[in-house]
This record gives sequence, structure tokens and C-alpha cells, in this order.
Amino acid sequence: MIKKKIQDDQIVAMKSGDRQTVEVLRYILAQIKNKEVDKKEELNEEEIVNVLRRQAKELNESIEAFEKGGRPELAGEYKKQLVILLTYLPQEISDEELQQEINKVIAAHQDIYQQNSRAIIGICVKELRSKADPSRITRLLMASQTK
Repeated sequence: MIKKKIQDDQIVAMKSGDRQTVEVLRYILAQIKNKEVDKKEELNEEEIVNVLRRQAKELNESIEAFEKGGRPELAGEYKKQLVILLTYLPQEISDEELQQEINKVIAAHQDIYQQNSRAIIGICVKELRSKADPSRITRLLMASQTK
């Protein structure tokens, strides 16, 4: 569904002459295709979202690097690309909702949590990856463990 929407939007952008959007969408589709070739099968929606999140993370890192390096024009260019990419990512849940989901995962894996509270991080990230960014999940988990 996401992949089809990206392909359709790419065609619309081509017809309207929006070069930047076409370039960003081509790059996203190429990354999805590369992952499909590696996996030797089509990606499901969750895997496509993971590809998009990885691209968003890379763009954010590039923006930070360009801003630190005194290159605001390049940072601005990458910000425009990031805005285009973010339109295809599903809305993430709020911190409160995420904390509730984390608490449910901890409750379901209480035995592991009691043995090694750090081991639950991987379980939470795996189960909640489609709902929120893994770094956000980890940050909330660490904050709740220090309380």
C-alpha cells in the first residue's frame, strides 16, 4: 500500500514537473527494491516502514552534520527531502500510549524482565517497531527503569 502510493505519487510528480519530489521518491523506491532483492521477496508494509524510517534517520543525521559544518543551504535541501519522505511514514503514537504499550510488553515478559531488565529492550523494540521509532522506545524504557 505504501509502495503503491509512492509509485503513484512519483507519476503525479513526473507529470507536474516536480523534479525534487521525483528524485526523492525514486531514491526511496530504489532503497525498497534493494531490500527486496536482498530478501528475494517483496517487502511487507512493516518492512517498508522500516526502510523509510532508516532513510529518515540518515537524512536527519545529514541535516545535523551540514548545520554543524556551516552549510545551511545543504541542510535546507535535506530538510525538504525529509518532509517529502515523512509524508509516507505512519503517524507515531504519543509517549503516553507508547509507555502503556511498553508496560504491556514488560508484563507479558515479566520473567525475562526480572532476570535482566536490559533484555526487555530488544523485545520491546521488536514488538513496537511499527508503532514508534526504536530510539524513542529505548529512551522511554531507560527513563522508566531509572524511576
